[in-house]
Amino acid sequence: MIQLGPSGHIDSFTRDHLPPVQEWPEMDLTGFDYPEWLNVGVELTDRMVERGLGDRIALVGNGRARTYKELSDWTNRLAHALVEDYGIRPGNRILIRSANNPAMVACWLAATKAGAVVVNSMPMLRVKELAQIVDKAEITHALCDSRLMDELVTTAKESAHLKTVVSFDGTANHDAELDRAALTKSVTFQAARTGRDDVALLGFTSGSTGMPKATMHFHRDLLIIADGYAKEVLGVTPDDIFVGSPPLAFTFGLGGLAVFPLRFGASAVLLENASPPNMIEIIQRHRATICFTAPTAYRVMLRAMDEGADLSSLRAAVSAGETLPGPVWEEWRDKTGKPLLDGIGATEMLHIFISNRLNDSLPACTGRPVSGYRTRIVDENGDELPRGELGHLAVIGPTGCRYLSDPRQAEYVRDGWNLTGDTFWQDEDDRFHFAARSDDIILSAGYNIAGPDVEAALLAHPDVIECAVIGVPDEARGQIVQAHVVLAAEVEADQVMIERLQNHVKSLIAPYKYPRQVIFCTELPKTQTGKIQRFRLKE
Repeated sequence: MIQLGPSGHIDSFTRDHLPPVQEWPEMDLTGFDYPEWLNVGVELTDRMVERGLGDRIALVGNGRARTYKELSDWTNRLAHALVEDYGIRPGNRILIRSANNPAMVACWLAATKAGAVVVNSMPMLRVKELAQIVDKAEITHALCDSRLMDELVTTAKESAHLKTVVSFDGTANHDAELDRAALTKSVTFQAARTGRDDVALLGFTSGSTGMPKATMHFHRDLLIIADGYAKEVLGVTPDDIFVGSPPLAFTFGLGGLAVFPLRFGASAVLLENASPPNMIEIIQRHRATICFTAPTAYRVMLRAMDEGADLSSLRAAVSAGETLPGPVWEEWRDKTGKPLLDGIGATEMLHIFISNRLNDSLPACTGRPVSGYRTRIVDENGDELPRGELGHLAVIGPTGCRYLSDPRQAEYVRDGWNLTGDTFWQDEDDRFHFAARSDDIILSAGYNIAGPDVEAALLAHPDVIECAVIGVPDEARGQIVQAHVVLAAEVEADQVMIERLQNHVKSLIAPYKYPRQVIFCTELPKTQTGKIQRFRLKE
């Protein structure tokens, strides 16, 4: 029986909404021992100053570098403001809306120090998507980059839960409401006494139904991914400089661009627009040593090397978010002498749990389990399959799936194993190889896109009668969204209509989800009961 440690939360919402313990995955915490009372915000800032790293650079972004001492002082002032001016209490949920910049990291750390449960969100989310998150987590407070307020203010006006939206300055000027409130506060702060088993973070994911699922991660989980994967696979030291493209709103990005560098006294260079050309420029300027991005960006980097770009400072290049093609791995090794580190993680598992290593890497191979994790390939009944056979990936480790009040917990966790929804096979040398997603999630340039989200947006257009969305292979992005649309009888099916539908989708949901291909048809293939047969569209 799982025994949770003590809680420091005054607002017990997250603990009250954990799944029943009998629905949890088996948790193997061997080798990950932390104090009963633990605040990860303190561990990543104040504790680093105590260790003598205060003068080292922690974060770089928007034209300014900040040391660990500056980050500690900054987050303590912000935490004072959250508690004293905005009434934050341990266990309250706070949403943060921002692009990747040091201010977003500071707000996350400050809210965590205050004992809040943080939900990081992307700037691209629209009112509908924000409202789903706010309602699911019953979020009362939000911190928002002052340049991105409109959608969140509208959300608050229509919300039964969200009552306080506070602006912060995402640039280096520190001239917004929260910054001004924090200006006169003390640089020392007595952080909330949170338990290692208190929820610190809610990571939202979209399943195949399109309804958001909130994954619940404890304070100790955020240290586990650093003390496991980052320490073992990346061997992070204070001399490392991290860069990357994944949003901090994704657990992949939060780990790779905040938790990992800050846990080991390293530096992170944050980009609001992490396009491949910007990444290349930053790597060269800062002599970055560890990069997190998707295969799409590594393809661009390879072309840039042909044109003279010097990326030799990178000692570890991590690829995740979509399948890493074998030829990309081989070209990167040929040009740099180092492997690309393919890996697989999941929002439910928090971060990467199978990975290649710098001294153990093959093309078209995801690698071996990270220390602490057990993985196997199973059939529909959960029975392990022989080597070489395709099946469902199942994993047990020190992190695992705990959905916030969601019946889909029983789908993800079976007999103690986390079933990630990926189809894999395992070779005779214990390495794992990705085959495909087991559901209809579309993986495009590192983003997970749920087809039903796009279908709902298309169906909101008055000229669309029916539609179905699938993912189709694309050389540049891995997959792209392809929409099959039945239009009203009098509507012209032409290029103008395609662009009109694409812009319509961008106006309703995050723009990266829009269909890059639109195919008009007179009817969609269906079963006798009326269900759309998407597999026939894929054929």
